[in-house]
Formats: sequence, C-alpha cells, structure tokens
Amino acid sequence: MTEPPVSPVDRAFDVLRVTAAGTGLTLSEISREAGLAKSTTLRLLTALERNDAVTRIGQRYRLGPLVHELDPIPASPAYERTRRVLTPFLAHLFEATRATVHLATLHGDEVVYLNKLHGPRPIPSPSRIGGGLPAYCTGVGKAMLAFDDAAAERVSQGPLIAWTDTTLTSPDALAVELAEIRRRRRSVDRAELTPGLYCVAAPVFDDDEDGACGTRAVAALSASAADSAALTRLEPLVTRVAAAASRAMATDRT
Repeated sequence: MTEPPVSPVDRAFDVLRVTAAGTGLTLSEISREAGLAKSTTLRLLTALERNDAVTRIGQRYRLGPLVHELDPIPASPAYERTRRVLTPFLAHLFEATRATVHLATLHGDEVVYLNKLHGPRPIPSPSRIGGGLPAYCTGVGKAMLAFDDAAAERVSQGPLIAWTDTTLTSPDALAVELAEIRRRRRSVDRAELTPGLYCVAAPVFDDDEDGACGTRAVAALSASAADSAALTRLEPLVTRVAAAASRAMATDRT
C-alpha cells in the first residue's frame, strides 16, 4: 500500500518535536534537525507561534503556552500553599513598586510562575502563570538556585543557551554569580533571557526568619524594569518583602 504524502500538519509536528527536544533552538537548528528547508521551517514556526504552540525569545524558539495548557504542571499542595501564603506579599510588592512582579518556584531545571501582577503598561515578557522558563537566566531562578545545591549542579551540567548577549553560559560564571547571590540575598537579571527586560529577585525560605546559610529557598519574588537603572530603586523593596514573606512561610503550618 502506498504511503500517503507528507502533509503540512506532519511537518508542523516534526517542528514541534524538534523544538520540544531542545531548551531553545534557532531557526537554523530546527530546520536542520527537522530536515526541512529554512523557508518551510520559518513558515511553520510562524503559524505555530501565532497559535501559541511555540514561543520566540530573541532568535530562539521553545514550546509555548498552548503546550503547557494541554500538559499543565501537576497540581501540588506545596505549590498551592506557597501561592496562598505569598500572593499577599506579591500584591504588596506590586503596590510598593508599580512594576511587573512575579512569584515563582523551581520545577526541575525550570522556574514555574505561580502568580504575576502587572500594571496597565506591562513590560513585554515571556513569563506566564503556570508556565516555565530556564532557571539559570531568570532573576527568580538564580535566586532559588543559589540556595539549592543539587538543582544548581544539575543546571550547570546541562546546556546553558545564550538567549541574549548577557546570558551566563559558563558553569564557572554561573557558580560565581550564585555565590554572590548567597552573599547578598538577591539576584539580578541583566536582560539575560529577553532583551530590554531587567529584574531584581529575592529568595523566600520556609524554615527560619533569616534564611540561614544552606537553607533551601522554596520560592522567589521579583520586580521587573525596562532599564537597569531602575533596579537600584527596586532592590531594597524586593529584599524587604521577600524577608517578610519568609517569616510568613515559616509560621504558616496549615
């Protein structure tokens, strides 16, 4: 029996499979892995992006919101508790900064956004509630990796994709950055995932008020800005709210 001809839908699924296998691939990489011409691959990626099946960040593509909606991150009592306890602090951070603010936790090697608040003029950002992004190039991700040795080691051994010119792609450079975050109790995203998107983040702990050295962070709070100069103003606000959030997590046992 003659095989049916390959359809555009078949090719679109080929592109999705290739995209799913990587942590962020360029058009050339996807074209090569899928065995398709660049023009065909671009046309398919454009259609998939239009339907939220893939997301483009700079020159790289990864799976988009539609895929996360079809296969959502499993519900977790721990996630629900974190969201319940910390959302009021996220709201307070928003009121204090009027910036786009995030509440996130770690899920494997990625951050999962548990909540997000933004004003009437939000900064374009790939983050979405329930969605995931690489931990090593986000403020919230680095804030948590600095206090999770096992996750940091795992991430440093994987591919560190250069999403922008400022992304940390060296395990040694990442280790130095995480050590500095442990010292200062806050992290900075210097447009490392998305050009023109900066943020400052701080870890949230669950077992003592101060987040003693070696304590594992269970979440992180962040505030975003469109330029690095704004981070100086945001830094003390984010760290202060995160410290109060840690005290709330430590005392909540419901």
